[in-house]
Amino acid sequence: MAIADGDRRPSGDGSTDNGIAVGVSVRVYPGTDRERLGVVVEDFCDTVGQHVHIGQHHIADAARRWAVQLGDGDLVFVDSSDLAPA
Repeated sequence: MAIADGDRRPSGDGSTDNGIAVGVSVRVYPGTDRERLGVVVEDFCDTVGQHVHIGQHHIADAARRWAVQLGDGDLVFVDSSDLAPA
């Protein structure tokens, strides 16, 4: 399913989705030596949460927005800023 411009909204990680949606082929970590191809299999959108700090202690990072199945079968979880359309 394609996302029309009017349907785009900011993601939980502060970037826009740039047309990324479940079923879309993407490049993960584009422009780096870690770049790989895959397909988005899940969008966690509003459920990504927040960083957790208790006092001065960092407990956990926010969850990543996208689940991407890579060509080799690996599954990675990334933010919108880590993706580009393939």
